[in-house]
This record gives sequence, structure tokens and C-alpha cells, in this order.
Amino acid sequence: MARDFTSVGVTGLGTMGAGIVEVFARGGLRVVATEVDDAALERGRGVLARSTARAVAKGRLEQAEADALHGRVTFTTDLAGLAGCDLVVEAVPERPALKHELFRRLDDVVAPGAVLATNTSSLSVTDIAVATAHPERVVGMHFFNPAPVQRLVEVVTTVVTDDEVRDSVRALAERLGKTPVVVGDRAGFIGNALLFGYLGHAVAMLESGRATRDDIDTAARVGLGYPMGPLALLDLIGLDTAEAILTTMYEQGRDRLHAPSPLLTELVAAGHLGRKTGRGFFVYPPPGSGGGDTTAPDAGGPAAGVREVGRVVVVATGDDDSAAAVDDRLGAWVDDLAAVGVDVDRVTVGNSGDGDARLAEADVVLVDVPAGDSGSALVATVTSTLTDGTVVALTGAGADGSLAGLAAATGRPADVVGLQPVTPVASAPLVEVVVGLDTSESTVATTRALCERLGRTAVTTRDRAGRLVEALLVPYLCDALRMVQDGYASADDVDTAMRNGCGLPRGPVQALDELGLDVALDAARRLHSETGEPGHAPPPLLTQLVAAGRLGTRTGEGVRRHP
Repeated sequence: MARDFTSVGVTGLGTMGAGIVEVFARGGLRVVATEVDDAALERGRGVLARSTARAVAKGRLEQAEADALHGRVTFTTDLAGLAGCDLVVEAVPERPALKHELFRRLDDVVAPGAVLATNTSSLSVTDIAVATAHPERVVGMHFFNPAPVQRLVEVVTTVVTDDEVRDSVRALAERLGKTPVVVGDRAGFIGNALLFGYLGHAVAMLESGRATRDDIDTAARVGLGYPMGPLALLDLIGLDTAEAILTTMYEQGRDRLHAPSPLLTELVAAGHLGRKTGRGFFVYPPPGSGGGDTTAPDAGGPAAGVREVGRVVVVATGDDDSAAAVDDRLGAWVDDLAAVGVDVDRVTVGNSGDGDARLAEADVVLVDVPAGDSGSALVATVTSTLTDGTVVALTGAGADGSLAGLAAATGRPADVVGLQPVTPVASAPLVEVVVGLDTSESTVATTRALCERLGRTAVTTRDRAGRLVEALLVPYLCDALRMVQDGYASADDVDTAMRNGCGLPRGPVQALDELGLDVALDAARRLHSETGEPGHAPPPLLTQLVAAGRLGTRTGEGVRRHP
């Protein structure tokens, strides 16, 4: 039977600890809030006061409710003040020795039946529990920042946590209006394991030169519909915090993809910790300076080397099926080009000399390259009739992952670029501009300018497996599916954690079903083949679901069944 907690304690009153105090006090509980000294205590009191004042100003809390909330909180520097609490939540800095010592002291303060909870985001709850005389009463109660706003609470159990303790803490979270998810003691739990795996991968992509800082963040915001790009989010979290969490995850799980990248470590060593120091991946104006948001790309003026585009020719191979497929894939491009005053024509390779003449007059040729071995012959035929400086934009299945060979076949690789509309996980007009070994800056600038003229957001990426959006997304989706496959969490719990804890518009299992399991499997195989990283290998469950024909929403069944 779940316990009815009436008095709780919180020790450690930083931003997170003070937020947890607010959550409990809003829920009608008496709260004892402790810190190590008067200065830290007053800082915590100030965090709580500012948070409730903002809530009142925004109409989310009545002044009378705020006054009553503050009346339920007792502040003290004496740990003995926690003696009468039914539950104590620890929210001190993420240092194992500090937490172990605190829990040993709490053993001597609280009643034998009191529950001890840690808000750790990545440390082992088991290690913390065994520092006490009664590890069965220790549980993880991981809130997400800002605690008064984010709905998720991860209730983390160890192999010795009492079932009644687990059920009581879960019931308390529900009573407070939170959405609890019960998980085992694994590095990062659900939320941080998935989030920081994704964030660490984004840093590695930047470090490897796959794409620029701005294009990586734009791909996540526009292509995936995420509220922030991964690099801006890291700056908000704090690069030192991120490095510490990734280090803990790597030490516990030994997955090399969780090890902090050298770039992240160097930024931390240089003191560039993100927003709190004014510089991380982005540079931030001092508080109160009125400076602009430097996390947004600078639109600026026209890029250097942009060529004028007045005529575009769309090229298909010479069979009716191919032409129909091109119309299906590229019809919107044709319509949009015409709408902005660009002269558009369609050419089927193998036409009369009239077709050759039309190609020779193009500023841009958009070639739909079919899958298979015929791509090189197609682009060689097309480009043999072009004038110097014509941009050759290759799209379609045959252009994905083979740009270098196709560009070489043209004899003019500086003019060749890949152009891949992103399969929409978010309903957004994002286009990946793929650069080859010799693609010129002018070719890239002209292609991006044309995309933006059509109302599409363009990002530039090297010709790597998964390009940019899939390379960001698919490893994260596979990590989530592994949790389901291994029985660590259900599909519903994984999606709940990422929506309610990380503020994402959809959970990874939902995103996987919407993307298509076959699409994800193909991308994962290409990433694994290119990198050789065991962590990029597709999980067996993904392979099995695809083999069974369960491809996601379009077939009515994927990881979940869809009506």
C-alpha cells in the first residue's frame, strides 16, 4: 500500500533543488529545505521567490496561492531539521563522494521508515543506496529542469528497492500532477541516456566537419521539429554539465558513442561553458545588454558567388515510369519554380536534339538519378550538352551516398551538388544540399539561394551516410528501440519520457513508425558500414520488424499497431 507523504525535505537548493521545493509546496506538502550555509540558503530562497513571482506575473499562480506556498516551506542550514520528514530528496551537485556522505548522514537523522530519494541525473542509484544502512528505502526521483514546468519524473529503482517505496514515490509524483515513469538503474535512465546520446552525436558531427554549427541546429529545428538545435541546447544545459553526464554514461556503459568528444572537452577546459559564461558553441551578449540572439544564423546579404537562375531543366530517364515518378517526387519543385518566375522545362534523356538544346540553355539542371548502376551514364549524357557554369543538382535514390562517383562521371565535379528533400518527420520544407569532394562554393551558394527563393530552408552537408537529418535522427531512434528490445522500458514509457521530460514534439518510437522502419534500417546499416562503430549497428528488433513487413504507419503496424 502506498504511503501518504505529508512532510518532505529537500537538501541542496540550486536551480533544480529550489524547483523541487516549489513542486512539493504547490502540491500542498510541508517542505523543509536545507543548504550547507546561510549564503547558499538565501540563494535557494531567492530562486524560489523569483520563480513564484514569474508565475504570478504570467497568471499561472494567484498571489494568495504563492503566499500560501511560501508559508509551507521552512529553510534551515541544520540537517537535523529533516528528522520529521516522511521523504527526503537530495539535489546536491553530481559528485559521488558528496552524495554518499550526505546519505550516510541522513541515515542518522531521519526516522527508520522515511524514504530517501536522489535526484541524480546520471549517477548510479545503487552506489548511492549502498552507502546507507538501509538501501531498500533509497530510490531515484529524477525531476527535469525546470521542475515546476516539466511533467516527467523518472522513478529509478535498484535491485533492493522496496516495492512499497517505489509505489509510494510513483503515487506521490502523480499526486503532484507529474507523469512518472518507473525504470531500472541504468546510466542516464531513459531521458538523459537518449538525450545526451543525441547531443554528443551532434557535437561529433560538428567536429568531423560534416556540417556547420548553424546547419546542424537548423536541421534539428526545421527538419525534426525540435524546439532547439542540439548545440544551442547544450549551451543552455551547460557544457560542463553535459561533459560530466556523458563521462558518467561512458564509464558505466562503455559505449564509445557516449564518450565526450574532444571538442566538447576542449571547450570546457577553455571555460566556454555555454550561456552561463557567455560563450559555448555560440556567443551570447552579457545579461541586460539588449544584444540579439546569437543562436540564430545571421541572414546577412546575398552569399558570394551566387549565380542568377532564370531557367531550370528537370531531367528524367527515358521510360514512362521514370517520368511519372519524377513528376510525383519533383512536381512541387516545378510548380514552385514557375511561381517565382523561373522558366522550367522537362527533358527525358533520349529525346531529339531539341532536348539537347534545352539542356544547353539551363542555368540549373535537376537530374533525378534512378537507383542502380545507370546513374553515371545518365549524368554523363546530360552534362555533355551543358554550357560552362551550369549547376548540376542530383537528386533521387541513385544520388544518395554516391555523389563522388557521379560527379567524376560528369567531368565537371565543381558544378555538381546533391539536392535531397528531407523525408518529413516534421512538416517542414527542408532541403539538404550535399557537397562532393570538389563542389565549388559558388555551386553551393547558388543552390542554397535557389532553395530559399522557393521558400525552402537549405542546409549543407558533406556526402556522408545519412547526410544530416537522418544521421542526427536514426542513431537516437535506434537507441530508443534498444531500450524496448532489452525490456528496459516500454515503447509508451520511452515516448512519454522524451515528450514530457525533454519537450520534444513526439517520442522516438512514434517518430520511428512515422519515418518508416525500413528507412531507418537502411540508414543505420549505411552509418554502421561507414563508421564501423558497434553502436551504429541496427538493433536486431529493427531488422526483425522490417523482415515481418511491419514498416510503421504506412503499413498499419510498426513498433506499434496503427488503426
